[in-house]
Amino acid sequence: MSESLNQQLAELHAERVRTWAPEALKINVDQRLHLVDQARTLDFVKAGDSVEPFELLPVEGGTLTLQQLLANGPAVLVFFRFAGCPACNIAIPSYERTLQPALRERGVPLVAVSPQVPERLVEIRDKHALTLQVASDKDNTLGRRLGILYSFDEASRQASLAKGSGIGEVTGTGTWELPQPAVVVIGTDRRVHFAEVSPDWLVRTEAQPIIDAVDALLASTGQQARRA
Repeated sequence: MSESLNQQLAELHAERVRTWAPEALKINVDQRLHLVDQARTLDFVKAGDSVEPFELLPVEGGTLTLQQLLANGPAVLVFFRFAGCPACNIAIPSYERTLQPALRERGVPLVAVSPQVPERLVEIRDKHALTLQVASDKDNTLGRRLGILYSFDEASRQASLAKGSGIGEVTGTGTWELPQPAVVVIGTDRRVHFAEVSPDWLVRTEAQPIIDAVDALLASTGQQARRA
């Protein structure tokens, strides 16, 4: 049996413990702990929330609207930080293997969303030959509305700059804001039927709870799994 997503992320952290300088590791761990401790969970997107119309920018070009996503049934959004994020390069390919086939079988679109500009997001799609959609949330507009954004603390900013560029240059947004990893299942009623946000980016939602939420939504609305 293949390892779970969170087992893979735990191994990433264990590798860092073995190989990173103590000062660098401390900055990384402290930021994650701070985000968990200070998480404004009441602001996070949650089941029952109404989703206002939005527009994403697919890496292939054009636009992707909420109306288009819900044209044939529910949709699933997975928020990630940016194309070069090591944890995201574990999580998104894992969803491609474990989540995308199940959702495709049900006719449900899966979109991986990052604020990074589309031309730079192409990297993660091509690197992993993703069939799920990858799209940019320009200016973190949707992430802000869903209450899932965070900003680098001062130590993390200095560590980023020491590598040669701030995260705003990497993403093309010009800001220190990124989304916390999140999964949102949206029904045709434009309401959230499942939402999970992880302030610690080395902890992510496994595929099965997402599949279960989609199945429950399809059953509750009398829809059958639609085979693509």
